Amino acid sequence: MASSAVIEAQGLGRRFGARTVLEGLSFEVHAGEVFGIVGPDGAGKTTLLQMLAAILRPSAGTCQVLGVDVRHRPSLVQARVGFMSQGFSLYDRLTVAENLAFAAAIRDVPQPALAPRKAELLAMAGLDRFQKRREGALSGGMRKKLALCANLIHEPPLLILDEPSLGVDPLSRRELWRILDRARAGGRTIVFATSYMDEADASDRVMLLSGGRPLALGPPGELRARAQGRVYQIKASKAAGLEDALQAQPKVISFQRRAGDELRVQMRDAAPPETVEGLTAEPAEPSMEDVFTVASAGPGPPPPESMRAALGTEAPAHRADRSVIDAAGVTRRFGDFTAVDAVTLSVRSGEILGLLGPNGAGKTTLIRILCGLLAPTHGRAQVAGFDVARESAEVRARIGYMSQRFSLYPDLTTRENLRFFARAYGVARDALDTRTRWAAQRTGLDADDQKTVAALSGAMRQRLALACAIVHRPEVLFLDEPTSGVDPLSRYRFWRLIASLAADGIGVVVTTHYLEEATFCDRLGLMMDGRMIAHGALSDLTQTLGLQRASVEDVFLGFIARERARAA
Repeated sequence: MASSAVIEAQGLGRRFGARTVLEGLSFEVHAGEVFGIVGPDGAGKTTLLQMLAAILRPSAGTCQVLGVDVRHRPSLVQARVGFMSQGFSLYDRLTVAENLAFAAAIRDVPQPALAPRKAELLAMAGLDRFQKRREGALSGGMRKKLALCANLIHEPPLLILDEPSLGVDPLSRRELWRILDRARAGGRTIVFATSYMDEADASDRVMLLSGGRPLALGPPGELRARAQGRVYQIKASKAAGLEDALQAQPKVISFQRRAGDELRVQMRDAAPPETVEGLTAEPAEPSMEDVFTVASAGPGPPPPESMRAALGTEAPAHRADRSVIDAAGVTRRFGDFTAVDAVTLSVRSGEILGLLGPNGAGKTTLIRILCGLLAPTHGRAQVAGFDVARESAEVRARIGYMSQRFSLYPDLTTRENLRFFARAYGVARDALDTRTRWAAQRTGLDADDQKTVAALSGAMRQRLALACAIVHRPEVLFLDEPTSGVDPLSRYRFWRLIASLAADGIGVVVTTHYLEEATFCDRLGLMMDGRMIAHGALSDLTQTLGLQRASVEDVFLGFIARERARAA
């Protein structure tokens, strides 16, 4: 092994029974390097990291970590690395200080070294003021930072992190990466898995994984160069006709609407897309999202049909341009804690509202109120014309809800899940086949697929969850981080489904931590500490801050900074 190689893998693979999860991985990671492993849920990222941390044994190939064979001396590898799983591995009944003390004890940190290390890590993570707070009372972002501190307490030369920023807000994500930057500056090697392409772009080298096999490996700049000439942008104030034209072209992999009346298009080869009259496609500089989209392109699902075409006379008669959500001064308190504080907002039929905010901002509590699951302490809210407090049953019958974890039944097939949710939403027995086939067709699924949900990819489970949420033809659709953990191509296709549902008159409320998805929304609601601190179209919010051509992250962080300055 080369002296600078911290990890060396050759022909690495892993099977679970007859199922091959990883196959044919060969790579090295060098001392002081930040190595990103990028791919959607089910790509094999967690399995690979667990093998590198000597938690799982390889089924094929060889792997040495810090000069030690993971198959023959796993305990020695485990003692020398810091492994942060998605599940945190913290104890919710222990305080911040107690969790760190426990992590130090099982890692044999000398007692004289504990106090200075703990003080340094807590200060770096901004957790020194919360040493006496129980882990279970921390926000998601704070728990992630504490988990990272627990894995740094024994000063390992190698950090292995499984999606460290998954499910945390952009502000917490920035703070988390500041800690990692300092760890790297201290000479540590970092290997991490992520589905965030901007994190991959900040790595020294990136491995793209799909279906357990490597798609590409190299520095981000080199990977972007491979996609050069296959990414285009088109300026179009009215994109409807153009999107139809792009959808019909076999050489178009995907396209996305961006801020500033721009469409971004990825192609299967270097030829530009055909456009409608008066519009020109200009070559664009590829991003890492473009790279993954180009590298993983395969045959896509058919374009979603309009709701009325799919259901004929059974199409929902949603009235155009009416208010489907009306909330005024909605407040919810739990004892002395105010989770939602005097929120006022409205959503019209056919409108997409993006709900953004840090972890603990009150987004989930607000959605539970609007779904009729939680009565407001003060204020009022109507959804689909019914009061959420007094007529909650009528509200729940007219909404669709898709949670981040999908809430599907893994042992049931696609058809069985659809029929179960249709009956739960009150669809009549004689309409079950019509409804389930429409929902499956609408989301690009095979209603007769006999595979269980457990055997489906993450992207297909995502589509099935959406189909189950719309099978009863709701007037309002709530989507809680619906694209978390899926690859860029699947996310873009999913957002086209959302847009097509909105075009048929469904009001949509969506939460997301992928801030670039805010450009797909008609309006945004930014929440912080239970309050709605900004509400409006992205262009209006940008102007309010006095910014020019700002990213969504700039707008998001700008309003948070302004709110904190007011509080100070």
